[in-house]
Amino acid sequence: MSHFFAAITPELFVFACVVTFLGGFVKGAVGFAMPLIMVSGMGIAIAPELIIAGIVLPIVVSNILQVGRAGLGQARDAVVEHWRYIAAVCVMILVSAQFLRRIPTDTLFIVLGVPVVILCLIQIAGWRPVIPARMRRPVEYVAGILSGVLGGLTGTWGPPTVLYLLALGTPRDRQMSVQGVIYGLGSVMLFLGHVQSGVLNAQTWPFSAALVVPGMLGMWVGFRLGDRFDADRFRQVTLWVLVIAGVNLIRRGVMG
Repeated sequence: MSHFFAAITPELFVFACVVTFLGGFVKGAVGFAMPLIMVSGMGIAIAPELIIAGIVLPIVVSNILQVGRAGLGQARDAVVEHWRYIAAVCVMILVSAQFLRRIPTDTLFIVLGVPVVILCLIQIAGWRPVIPARMRRPVEYVAGILSGVLGGLTGTWGPPTVLYLLALGTPRDRQMSVQGVIYGLGSVMLFLGHVQSGVLNAQTWPFSAALVVPGMLGMWVGFRLGDRFDADRFRQVTLWVLVIAGVNLIRRGVMG
């Protein structure tokens, strides 16, 4: 136990569990934002490198569960249709993860906060890009590269993936299965990338593993209660809270 708390104090661990539960709840209820909530929430008090280490295993487990809920048949179809985007995301997550430990702490807070704010504001505004059919192949690679870089550095490639699928006009019922595959494969790459980078190590992996429990409990509660409230309104409120939290991360980076 003393070895476990060498990475984080008991008080901060409880705080991280609460944030992870909330992230799992939102993911279970509306299908998104678990990494965003964990990054922006824990960023209030926890060092950014430890945050990234902490989110890895909960993300892996939650995304594998999401793939399982969608069904293997739909997962296979998603890979066939979107393999270019998926390949670019996975490769760039592995590559960009290796640079995380080279970024100064103050800068890393900004790196974590800016994407949270921008991506949430884009979703709040309801901006929906359109990809012409003739441009689909190059856009898949470019979008995948950008999403992968963001994923490797911040653990978050969900919002860019949603924008990509919306731009393709992917039907809403199919989006969840495609997202599950992209998130699932990407999270495995995130795990491998940060094992290689050293972010996930003997001191930090127990912290990450421990957060799986509140994350899965939150998802279970979210699955159970998700149909009892207005999902769109809940999503909007969540996004605004994330914007505020993201601004706070930027503040920590700028002010030190």
